[in-house]
Amino acid sequence: MTNNQNPENHIALFKGKTIRRAIYQKEWWFSIVDVCEVLTNSPDAGAYWRKLKQRLRKEGSEVVTFCHGLKLLSQDGKMRETDCADTETMFRIIQSIPSPKAEPFKRWMARVGYERIQEIEDPELATKRTKLLYKLKGYSGDWIEKRMRGIAIREELTDEWKKREIKEKKEFEILTAEISKATFGMTPSKYKEYKGLKRENLRDHMNDLELIFSMLGEASTTKITRDKNAKGFIENKIADQKGGRIAGDARRKLELESGGKVVAKENYLTNQENRTRLKGKK
Repeated sequence: MTNNQNPENHIALFKGKTIRRAIYQKEWWFSIVDVCEVLTNSPDAGAYWRKLKQRLRKEGSEVVTFCHGLKLLSQDGKMRETDCADTETMFRIIQSIPSPKAEPFKRWMARVGYERIQEIEDPELATKRTKLLYKLKGYSGDWIEKRMRGIAIREELTDEWKKREIKEKKEFEILTAEISKATFGMTPSKYKEYKGLKRENLRDHMNDLELIFSMLGEASTTKITRDKNAKGFIENKIADQKGGRIAGDARRKLELESGGKVVAKENYLTNQENRTRLKGKK
């Protein structure tokens, strides 16, 4: 099995169960362990997959050779290599798993794959689906608009980095952390810990002001990066620190004038009404 260090990672839900997936070679690749867990309800889906993999090899099946090890977010919050398969290969694996959920799951997977093809042809569809997903989870319209704008600003910044010799995933993580430290006084990992989050997306649990200052830090960084024509990791890191400081200074001034803190421990699941909405929409 080959390894890809930089897949575009996503999480999908099948009847309330998490299925990790990644865009690799312009199509969806699904975590095989997650699929095994959904189909079998096994208390140790990893062991189930290891045994199934051994059996398939003994039977002379070539399906295992089509699997790839991709970096996906694990329960401990770290990116770890995970056996993944594309839609066609996953269909063949599912055939070897006795489960009444097999057929509905295959239909779900085929639909997900088709949606990705549509999004490649018409990127606006991805935005519409993301908005709908947030709405179904119970987020307010105003919050959704800020979140979507933040996504666009973030993509503009990462596109700029790619043009300026930033290639490695670790470099993206370090540069992102520099902006966060300068803006909020903590790295994203510490920020998640502060909010009591684990696998959840940090920005999905920010309030309006936190989102606004995130956008200010990244938008400022993009402008400085362009105006200074930053090249390479070191110059981009300096631009990130400057862009983050602009947002950090604005945050501290607001806190001084208002007497309150911008960074909040609360996450979206803290509020009982929001938690009920999320549970009801799965």
